Amino acid sequence: METLVINRVEEMYHHPDIALAIGFFDGVHQGHLAVINQMLEIAENKNLKKAVMTFDPHPSVVLNPEKKRTDYLTPLNEKKRIFSALGVDYLFIVPFTSRFAAMSEKDFIRDYLTNNHVKEVIAGFDFTYGKFGKGNMLKLAEDCQGFNVTTVSKKAINEEKVSTTDIREQLKAGHIKRANEQLGRPYKIAGIVVQGEKRGRTIGFPTANVMPDEDYVLPKLGVYAVTLKQNSTEEVYKGVCNIGYKPTFHDPSKSAVSIEVHIFDFSDSIYGERVEVYWHEFLRPEQKFSGIDALIAQINQDKEQAVQILRDIK
Repeated sequence: METLVINRVEEMYHHPDIALAIGFFDGVHQGHLAVINQMLEIAENKNLKKAVMTFDPHPSVVLNPEKKRTDYLTPLNEKKRIFSALGVDYLFIVPFTSRFAAMSEKDFIRDYLTNNHVKEVIAGFDFTYGKFGKGNMLKLAEDCQGFNVTTVSKKAINEEKVSTTDIREQLKAGHIKRANEQLGRPYKIAGIVVQGEKRGRTIGFPTANVMPDEDYVLPKLGVYAVTLKQNSTEEVYKGVCNIGYKPTFHDPSKSAVSIEVHIFDFSDSIYGERVEVYWHEFLRPEQKFSGIDALIAQINQDKEQAVQILRDIK
């Protein structure tokens, strides 16, 4: 997949005719996948190259600074990996700046679509463009110049719209299974295994301290059943994860949030390895224990519960 960060629109124009899926696509959830899969199908049927256009940062950074979104379900590099795996040929990353936000609807159509060799535009029913977001899919179909427009209707589960906002809320409430259902896969945080306090090994539960390498949305603080993929070997392990401040040992007001995974039946050193943590089910909130013995007893219960939850995961 060829990735182009568009600082000048002319940088986009050196490619064959394309079918283009447009959107921010944070989460690349089932609704987003419906848009992208529609683009892939149209591109195959019409012998066009497959392309995605997304934006960075989130438009709220420019349009609504008081409620700006700076953490993501799928940060930019994660989106790149997903799009590449889906078979996308071209990824256009458009910097969402004040100047871009002020662009007229017609200029957007001319510069980013018509002149960009776009023959098919595919987007969700709620996609907007142009100054104040006045352009919508109906208007795009009316004003299109040299391309066809396909609008993908909303994706719903149990009559509830699949949305990035709701997935974020479910994660922050600890409703992992509901978030995963909308994503169509387990939520993932990628990062590097770094040196921690090594306290876990002193009580019989060594952990991999995972430092996220991008600005991911963090789930509700607490304990989870997870799987962990070691990228260098492609091996996937089962485990139990604590995300939080470790209040038994630290003052939360003076500590940073950490992600620590106890991998079942594992003793290798993986410091410096890139890993991916997949979140399957919330077990309990983080809590402060009266002492080490109480903590060890609870960790054993957490481990036993996680083993049962993950038993059918291959």
